[in-house]
Amino acid sequence: MTFDPASYVFTQPAAPTAIRASTVLPARRENVELRTADGHRLVGELALPESGEIKATLITLHPLPTHGGFMDSHVYRKASYRLPALAGIAVLRFNTRGTSSPRGTSGGAFEEGIGERLDVEAAVRFAVDRGLPNRWLVGWSFGTELALMYGATEPVASEIEGAVLLSPPLHRATDTHLSEWAKSGKPLKVLVPEHDDYLQPAAAAARFAVVPQAQVVGVDGAKHLWVGEKYAGRVLNEIVDEVLPARAGAGLADAGPAGAGLAGTALPQEWDGPVATAHA
Repeated sequence: MTFDPASYVFTQPAAPTAIRASTVLPARRENVELRTADGHRLVGELALPESGEIKATLITLHPLPTHGGFMDSHVYRKASYRLPALAGIAVLRFNTRGTSSPRGTSGGAFEEGIGERLDVEAAVRFAVDRGLPNRWLVGWSFGTELALMYGATEPVASEIEGAVLLSPPLHRATDTHLSEWAKSGKPLKVLVPEHDDYLQPAAAAARFAVVPQAQVVGVDGAKHLWVGEKYAGRVLNEIVDEVLPARAGAGLADAGPAGAGLAGTALPQEWDGPVATAHA
C-alpha cells in the first residue's frame, strides 16, 4: 500500500511544540512520479510551503539503495517535515531506479550510478517543469556521487544553482568530475563527519582542493549517517544557510509562526502552530 502524505493528522497544541524527529509541520505534500528518458517511472514526494513564496528547492539524492538508502533516509525525511514551514523551502524526494520505500518502488534496477544519470536528469526536469525556483542538488553518500558526476554538466548544470554534499565517499566520483565542478564555478558545500567511515575532513579538504569554490565543513562528533537530532539539525541548518544565504541578514521573516525574526540564528526548535506526528 502506497503511503499517502495526506494521511497526517494535524492538531493545534495549546502551547508551542518542541520539534523532534517525528514532528511533522504543515506543508502541501503530494505523491509524484518522475519519468526517465529510458522509460522508467520513479516514485517520490514533493513538499511545498503551505503558503507564501517558495524561496528554494532541494532535489535530494539518497544514500546507496543496496545498503538501505532510499527517499525516506532520515535527514531527507526531516527536511520534508520541517523546511517548507520553517524556511519556505520545497523538498523533492524520490527513489532512484529499483529502490523501494513506503511510497512505493521505482522502476528499473540499480545500475551502480551509471543509469542513475537519467534519474537525476528526470528529477531536475520535474522541478523545472513545476516552476520550482532556486534549485539545488542535495546528495548524501551515494547521492553525492550522483551530484558530482552529473550536476556540473548538461542538461543539469544550467538548471541548478549548486549542490550540498553530505558524507561524500568519493568512490565513483573522480577528479575529472571535480574538475568539471571547478570549471562550472557553481557553489559546492561539503559536510564531512569527523568520524566518517569513508572520507574524513582532512582527506576531504585535500580531495576537494581542486574545486576552488568548494566549502568543506568538518562536523565534530558526527558519523556517516548523521544519527541523532544534534547532527540532523546541524545538517538542515547548513543546507538552509547555503541555499538561502540572505537569511543571515534578513532572517526567516516569512517562514511561518515560529520562523519570524530569526536573523542570523539557527532554525527554530519549537513550532507554534498545527503539528502532526509521523509513524516510524
